[in-house]
Formats: sequence, structure tokens, C-alpha cells
Amino acid sequence: MSFPKIGVVGGGQLARMMAPPAIELGIELHVLAEAEGVSATTAACRSTVGDYHDLDTLRRFAGSVDVLTFDHEHVPSEHLRTLQAEGVALHPGPDALLYAQDKLAMRRKMTALGLPQPAYRAVSNVEELISAAQSIGYPVILKTPRGGYDGKGVRLIRRAEDAHESANWFDLPFDALLVEDCVQFTRELSAQVARRPSGETAPYPVVESIQTNEVCDLVTAPAPNLDQTIASAAQQAAVTIAEQLGVTGMLAVEMFEDPHSESGFSINELAMRPHNSGHWSMDGATTSQFEQHLRAILDLPLGSTTPVAEFTVMKNYLGGANEDLYGAFNTAMTRYPQAKIHAYGKSVRPGRKVGHVNVLTNPQRSLDDARRIAERTAAIIRDGSEPATDELPDR
Repeated sequence: MSFPKIGVVGGGQLARMMAPPAIELGIELHVLAEAEGVSATTAACRSTVGDYHDLDTLRRFAGSVDVLTFDHEHVPSEHLRTLQAEGVALHPGPDALLYAQDKLAMRRKMTALGLPQPAYRAVSNVEELISAAQSIGYPVILKTPRGGYDGKGVRLIRRAEDAHESANWFDLPFDALLVEDCVQFTRELSAQVARRPSGETAPYPVVESIQTNEVCDLVTAPAPNLDQTIASAAQQAAVTIAEQLGVTGMLAVEMFEDPHSESGFSINELAMRPHNSGHWSMDGATTSQFEQHLRAILDLPLGSTTPVAEFTVMKNYLGGANEDLYGAFNTAMTRYPQAKIHAYGKSVRPGRKVGHVNVLTNPQRSLDDARRIAERTAAIIRDGSEPATDELPDR
């Protein structure tokens, strides 16, 4: 049989959600998991427990598959370059992945490409931070260049006193930290695109992403009431980044809708893998981001990204009062059969992403109705009981 084996470094929910399309395509999915029983191990064809920081572990794992990809960006760059030099097929490759791993490198590259982004500086001490903040204008955001996600490694600096209180950040093992303008944005957007090694690209509709406590909470696809000129320019920016950086697989470009930017948006961060803002596509697009990622890294023709409904709402549910998620399914499914429930096979911990819900609009179901259904279904699973109110949260 000529069907390939794909290896995924990381055993989280993104690797888990690659498994169903891999099965449909007859592809074996192997996972290098951080520990026994993590999310992807119960879904993948095969799983190996090992430390992705260890080169020999990565080398052995890579030797058991045909293509290597990732469900996070934390594998050491030097290990990836070694594997690439040894002939391992990596998608994305280390030259591209650098810009998802290192925010300072990403900012410099966006400048070189002439793409819209917040004003920024590299700073190495408190004095440079204060000088940069005064130049850019308070408030500013201080970020670690590597390792931060979902609000980690990020600090708001409103005044010089905040900068002095951040002095210990400069003890971290980085040559410099990133400080950038705190954009007064209208809303957050995400533009996703797939690219295969032979060059074909397939952009998805630009979506609206609502964050709660620095974690993606609610996604609406496509972004409602987004000016078509801005939407087209944001899509083109994502395609440009994928092409110029040589991305292979899925790319997510997190953006701000920025009324102060000439383009109408500013680029925030990059992710070179399937992304939370693309989970809507599992039920709301002809080709999900997970199938598209597999197609792209195998250099197969890319699938259609056409939405199958006017809007799809994706609602994350985090760990809450209810530890028995499955026990709440009967109530949720009976009350809201329109909702598509996805669970990640993870133990419940407060604030931890444990699943999501997708709801599509139709001629009888408005966008507000879809949001209400998604919110309430997620609440039943999270809390184990029906919410007392039928109102949407105040956003």
C-alpha cells in the first residue's frame, strides 16, 4: 500500500482532530505525545510517548513516518534544522516555523514585507522599555519573543511604574523582549490559508474572534459586517505571508480590525498549524482546516474552502463546574439538536479548553439564534445544567 504515514509532534486537541480526516483519506496518523493518555492518543492510529526537546527522540519518531508536522510551535529550531539536513520531510519547515516561534523575528519579517502591524521595538532593559513606550505612546504591550500563547508571556504597560515593575522580565533567557503598540482595535480577526509545497494556496473566509480572559471564546465565520475591501486585503496578506515565508500546511494570521490603519487591519501573530479560529470549518466549510492541513503537507490538491452556511458560530467550552462532560451530553443534545458538539478527551481543569460547539445558520435560524444555541449548549456541558436565562451574554 502506498498510503503515507504522517507524524504529528504534540498530542493535544489539534493532533486529535487531524485523526478523523486521516482515517477518511486512508492515512496513518502517528503522534509523539507528551504523556500517556493525552488528547490525541485515543484517536490516532499510533502514539509514542516522548520528549520533543530530545533530538534522538525526534529522530526515532521521524524515522517511523513519511512526513512530520506539528500541533504546536515549541520544538527547538536547531533540532528541526538537523532533521531537515538528514532528509526528514518537515511541514512547515524550520525556516518558515521560525516566524511562528519568534515574535521579534515575525515583526521584522512583516516590516520587510510591507504588511500592516503595530509599531514595535526590541528592548533589553527597563530603560529601553520606557524609551520605547514613550516613543510608541502608552499603553504598550510587553511580550516574550518565544513561548507565549493564550495571554501567557504578555503584559500591559500603562506607565513608567509598570515598566519598573516588569524588571524581572529581563531576567528571562532572551536577548531582547518585544514591546509594541496596544492597538485600539474594533475587534479581532483571523485569516487562514493553506499552502502546499508545490505552491497552491487556498484561503478561508476571514473570521471574527472574541477573546475572554485572553483565550479564544467565540468565532463567527465569516466575520459579520466586515468591509469586503478589508476582508480581501486580509486574505491577500495571509496568502502573501504563506508564499513569502514558504509555509506548508495551515497558516493562521491573527489580526486586529484597526480603524487607524490604512488597510483597516493590523497583524498580531502567526500560527503555522490548524488554529482555534478555524474549528468552525469542521462543520461549516466544504473542507475542514484539519483535512486541508493533511492535504497540504502531503502536496495533494487543496479542497474547497467554501462555507456551507451563511454563518457558522464556534463556541469553546472550558473546564468548569461539571467534571462529567459526557453526562451532560443527553441534556445538551436533547435541548439543542442543531449543535455539533466536539470533545477533546481531556480531563476537566478550570480554564482548560476541553471542547467546542459549532452551530450553522439557515433560513430559519439567524446569526443571533446560532450564537444563543452555541452559548447555551456549551454552558450545559461546562456547568452540567441548563442556564437560567435565555439571553446572550453582554459583549
